[in-house]
Amino acid sequence: MYFVKTPWYLKTVYPSLVWDIPKSKTVYLTFDDGPVPGVTDKVLDILSAYQIKATFFCIGDNVVKHNNLFSRIQNEGHAIGNHTFHHLNGWKTENALYVNDVFACAEKVETQLFRPPYGRIGFNQIQELKKHFTIVMWDVLSGDFDTTIDADACYQNVVNNVDDGSVIVFHDSLKALDRVLPALPKVIDTLLAQGYHFEPIAITNNVAIPTL
Repeated sequence: MYFVKTPWYLKTVYPSLVWDIPKSKTVYLTFDDGPVPGVTDKVLDILSAYQIKATFFCIGDNVVKHNNLFSRIQNEGHAIGNHTFHHLNGWKTENALYVNDVFACAEKVETQLFRPPYGRIGFNQIQELKKHFTIVMWDVLSGDFDTTIDADACYQNVVNNVDDGSVIVFHDSLKALDRVLPALPKVIDTLLAQGYHFEPIAITNNVAIPTL
């Protein structure tokens, strides 16, 4: 069970987290779990073809294993974020271990952006990590990780729920491969036709991100 469109009440319960970034006719594509050969490189090819910049929340262990691919993300002008070193579930991980895993990733991924895997993070974890990072959640979840749906359903999840300033989640993972690669170009085409443009998430790009 997951929310395709983040409910308003979650945003009010956790106001220190970034759920969307209000800006007219602007959306923010984000990709979690990479870099992964055979997926991240193809996502980058799609983004390059459209000359679109996105934000990649990277797992530290994958950065170590596939550093050339991580370098390509940076060299092509995309923003990067921390997604822990071992893709830990904050609800199932002791606080100190979770925070240490985030900082282990930070040694490989230099960024002020952090996204908790699964969107699951505890109150005490938030309190500690927000001292060092802007914690970025999302407004629209594509569902590309869900093996019970197809690429068209992922496409519909996004285009039917996007608003000005939406932060949209895809995954550059093997699990998402069969859905993200077909859905992504269709999403981009539709949103461009609707007048949207795409930006990476950055502390310095004049968007409404809370100060640390």
